[in-house]
Amino acid sequence: MAAAATMTWHEELATLVGDTGVRLPAAAGGAAPAPNSAAAVGGGWYGEEEEGKVEEGWAQQARGFAESTAEMLRELGLGVWDVAAQSLAGAEDSELARRLRRPAAAAGKRLSFMNEYLPEDRDPVRCWVVVAAVAFVALLVLGVGGGDDTPVEQPKKLYISPPNAKRFQLPDGRHLAYEEKGISADRARFSLVAPHSFLSSRLAGIPGISSSLLEEFGARLVTYDLPGFGESDPHPGRNLNSSALDMLHLADALGIVDKFWVVGYSGGGMHAWSALRYIPDRVAGAAMFAPMANPYDSKMTKDEKRKIWDRWSTKRKLMHILARRFPSLLRLFYHRSFLSGKQGQPESWLSLSMGKKDKTLLEAPMFNAFWEKDVAESVRQGDAQPFVEEAVLQVSDWGFSLSDIQMQKKEDQGVFEFIKSLFSQAEREWVGFLGPIHIWQGMDDRVVPPSATEFARRMVPGATVHKLLDEGHFSYFCFCDECHRQIFSTLFGTPQGPLNPAPESSEVAPEPVEETSPAYDEEVAGQEQETSGVA
Repeated sequence: MAAAATMTWHEELATLVGDTGVRLPAAAGGAAPAPNSAAAVGGGWYGEEEEGKVEEGWAQQARGFAESTAEMLRELGLGVWDVAAQSLAGAEDSELARRLRRPAAAAGKRLSFMNEYLPEDRDPVRCWVVVAAVAFVALLVLGVGGGDDTPVEQPKKLYISPPNAKRFQLPDGRHLAYEEKGISADRARFSLVAPHSFLSSRLAGIPGISSSLLEEFGARLVTYDLPGFGESDPHPGRNLNSSALDMLHLADALGIVDKFWVVGYSGGGMHAWSALRYIPDRVAGAAMFAPMANPYDSKMTKDEKRKIWDRWSTKRKLMHILARRFPSLLRLFYHRSFLSGKQGQPESWLSLSMGKKDKTLLEAPMFNAFWEKDVAESVRQGDAQPFVEEAVLQVSDWGFSLSDIQMQKKEDQGVFEFIKSLFSQAEREWVGFLGPIHIWQGMDDRVVPPSATEFARRMVPGATVHKLLDEGHFSYFCFCDECHRQIFSTLFGTPQGPLNPAPESSEVAPEPVEETSPAYDEEVAGQEQETSGVA
């Protein structure tokens, strides 16, 4: 008892809690504390700090608080997980689970194609749950970060001009809007018909081509609005066969008696291919510029498909997947972009990747003015259905294969002819479209990759491919006078100018004169000689 009576409160506390490792200074007038003495506890709370001891800073305190909070949240999460696991034990045998099992299995089967984009050693169920969770968190973060009060310049509205197109009526009652450039019909040496690409119109044609160049080559360029675009009437259920027939009726309506050339740029390439397939007798030749191929074509090799898909942005891949699997969802994207009534850039609206030359061209004021006018005309009717139809056509069965355009002639051979063909190199005979086909392909094109043209060249052996180093998707085709001259020289050779038909006999003859000057006689003779030479 005497010993207990002499214990200080420090020593008594030490006997209860044991050695904590904390050392406190000795009581006033006392000796130094022992390791298990009362001075080992609580000195930092009631007494002065131990000499040489550095006080813990705010950074260390904050770090400790964060670690403790994280630990508590982790424990809380584990507890919630355990509770949920126990609560859901046996839930797969419940009535609700039995009702949802079949729809869930059907939905999973329909979405199973997405598993192709996962690594082979990953469980799809776990991976897609993680992807969905991360996407949800990302959307929350973007929503929270979207509250920036910094003033942002609002995009301008698209200006849609009053209707002013020339139109003619098709046999089925629809009206097709068109535009002509260059030489008139009676003086044209060559006629070209150009279906436009996606998110474009009859105003595009060959962007920036000069009237003087068309005059020099005696060319007449005809462009038209696809059904539902611009001022052309919609055509529900249209396909590439009907597209070729529209071109045929257009040529007949405009008095194109001879064969015409077809121009196919980007997405308009599939309409040009359809003309070669369905109306080959009316087509003189084809000029293709980075023609779009069907990325789901069954005759495309895995390596060709991989090279095409690898060049595209993630959003562009998604747009093609939606067009293939869920086309109705495309309306939402279209109404939020080019059908919003606001101006925008092609790389964002069409989810395009751009090379160096393409970026430089798209920044030019001349291209921006053309782009705004062309897009405004394209979306004039404000209906998403024609764009959905066009997107679905690009990734669906075209109704023909590119290999059908030029096919090797098959002949019934007997046994003797077959054995003879094995030992002799007989010249191949081809059927289909046998006219010239020229394809220009930019090697830095990230919209329609060069592998798409390689596939077209493999399917159409008679096509001539012009590889353009360092050129992109827009740089060679749009607003390049020298490029346009090279194109026309390749197609038509040396420029010969327009045709000069002789005056019609119905014209009123001038009054006869008794005398004519020698200079006048020489001029008339020269004109007659020139006319006969051209004829």
